[in-house]
Amino acid sequence: MSQKSFEIKRKLDQAFGETTYQTQFDRETDQYRVVDQETNQGVTIHLTKVIEKYEKDGDKALAPLIEKVTQSLNKLKTNHQLIDNENRVFPVIRAESFTTTHGSDKQLISTPHTAETTVFYALDLETSYQLIDETMLQESGWTKAQLHDYAMMNLKALPIDLNKQTVAENDFYFVKNQDGYTASRILHDEFLSDQKVHATGELSFCVPHQDAFIVADIHNPKGYDILQQMAMQFFSEGQVPITALSFLYEDDTLTPIFIMAKKKPTD
Repeated sequence: MSQKSFEIKRKLDQAFGETTYQTQFDRETDQYRVVDQETNQGVTIHLTKVIEKYEKDGDKALAPLIEKVTQSLNKLKTNHQLIDNENRVFPVIRAESFTTTHGSDKQLISTPHTAETTVFYALDLETSYQLIDETMLQESGWTKAQLHDYAMMNLKALPIDLNKQTVAENDFYFVKNQDGYTASRILHDEFLSDQKVHATGELSFCVPHQDAFIVADIHNPKGYDILQQMAMQFFSEGQVPITALSFLYEDDTLTPIFIMAKKKPTD
């Protein structure tokens, strides 16, 4: 954490300290999160993107940011409608243990994914999103199948930009798109199939938290050790952790694997 990030964090603490919001800060990623305790939903601020404006304008740069966060959190309290918002529905990946209710015990819409993960659905609100519950779905008149189809169509329209790193002859690709649906790309079956075609080793995927998706083309046992270390680090740092396990991709199926140190995973 840089000195400027610390200064901004302290200013934000002061601003939100007199509200009912709860704040969290991740020193490793410089991410500051503001959560409305009533809805248990929040907004994440990437402080690295604020530093330049803060250095130029000082406290004046924070005023519009604070106002924007407050407005976003207020939006989450609004009774949002799905009807006519088909293009703003997206799938989000959560841990299998993630709660299926929110607010006043409203049941969230979900679909099983793997033994480690579950798919939920969200209405995008630009700076945040609201998880979709049964009441919202009933009011829209949509079926769950329609909701899923809209979400997948919108997900597949999102770009996927990769950053490649080669370590010990193993290739690791990191999805760079930080739009709130990074991990959701693991649901993009055409993308997974395309990665399988181009992989020259054994293919694994990893979604340690909401804003991380790792594609691993493994060529030797050391590659699995490296992948596991990455997964554990990302999992511990993420604001919305999902799973520290990776997935083998074979026959169009994701299979969770537990990686033993210096050994290739086996069934």
